[in-house]
Amino acid sequence: MAATHSKLWYLEQVDLLKGLAGEDLARVADHTVASTAHRDEYIWFPEQPSNVIFFLKRGRVKIASIGEDGKEVIKAVLYPGEVFGELALAGEDKRRDHAVALDEDVDICAMNVEDVQSMMREKPSLNFAVTRLIGERSISIERRLEGLIFKDSRTRIVDLLKEMAIKYGQAVGHEILLKHALTHQDLAELTATSRQTVTTVLNDLKKKDLLYLERGKLLIRDLKRLR
Repeated sequence: MAATHSKLWYLEQVDLLKGLAGEDLARVADHTVASTAHRDEYIWFPEQPSNVIFFLKRGRVKIASIGEDGKEVIKAVLYPGEVFGELALAGEDKRRDHAVALDEDVDICAMNVEDVQSMMREKPSLNFAVTRLIGERSISIERRLEGLIFKDSRTRIVDLLKEMAIKYGQAVGHEILLKHALTHQDLAELTATSRQTVTTVLNDLKKKDLLYLERGKLLIRDLKRLR
């Protein structure tokens, strides 16, 4: 019983499920399987069947793929309360990328696609939420592609920091604290730049007192002035 209540509490924090009534959340809980992945452990590999979606309860997950040059390309870093593997609901048969745990203990709940689709047919609000999620992520990918074409390296890095701060940061007075657990290499891969460029930009922003750096943390002094 305690485990069920704990799972329900976590599911209530998932953005996709916030419009569901209590009995519907309980149904989701009954149809999900909880598990824990550890740092650098793969949650799925490319070419695996795309037949479940995941709710992230604790920790962070990296979605990435391997380019033709053999280098890893990070598509997204996800935080608690987010959903991943959602392309299974849009007709994806096999995974085209891989998902990896970024933290020592990453708690996830997996739900079969057929069960999700059944609820989507019954619950228009869930159907709308899934459609919006897929649409928002498609727009985000499109913006990143536009950034690669039209923006310089510094702008891409700063834009990523601002996007992460707005989405995941915690307000501390007029400042924003961002706990990210990303290396300079991770930030470089997210912005299609080099580790050296990321280091240079971050050091310059620090020198101008626009942000404070600490291992696994970023304190943005003034989001409006961050350029």
